[in-house]
Amino acid sequence: MSGEIRVVLVDDDPMVRTGLGLILGGDPGITIVAEAVDGEDALRVVAEHRPDVVLMDIRMPRRDGLSATEAILATPEPPRILVLTTFDADDLVLKALRAGAAGFLLKDTPPARLVEAVRAVAAGQPTLSPSVTAQLIAAVAQPELGAAQSARAAAEGKLATLTDREVEVAQAIGRGLSNQEIADELYMSVATVKAHVGRLFTKLDVDNRVQIAILVHDAQK
Repeated sequence: MSGEIRVVLVDDDPMVRTGLGLILGGDPGITIVAEAVDGEDALRVVAEHRPDVVLMDIRMPRRDGLSATEAILATPEPPRILVLTTFDADDLVLKALRAGAAGFLLKDTPPARLVEAVRAVAAGQPTLSPSVTAQLIAAVAQPELGAAQSARAAAEGKLATLTDREVEVAQAIGRGLSNQEIADELYMSVATVKAHVGRLFTKLDVDNRVQIAILVHDAQK
């Protein structure tokens, strides 16, 4: 996207909000339009300011980031949501990604990477580094047996609609590979990889690469 990127910061720690504000506010193309102290406050602030991107803490009092993310994404023309947490194995983070959050960042993400992530998400590109994607999915606690079997059956059913090549691309995404890495591994152009990824979004009825990775993970349980 071009022009100003309007951002709302949601975190119960004022020092974290200040730090994020200083980092992002230093970029001429990003404007912090408002802050919220918890998930409940976030609903009001987002409705009032209509930002492009929300940086959402996951663990907060009154209303956590997961509940707030689900509520915000259920509204018409919602903003992109970047989930923030201290722990890369936080089970609530996976739930937020399942709900449609556009990305996931640790709070100790380097400033330059944080700015890059906000810009990427605003442009409609999910922002999870391959290593974090793999760590997050691998570290999620196993669900109850019945739930695991149900998730596996649903995932296998969706993956069964794919061609062999699309399955290979989906599995590579599940391992956290970038488009360039997939192209190198499967001997195809990046443009072809992007075309496959686009078809995966449609066939699997997902919004981002993380949800593809989760489906692959569920099918392998």
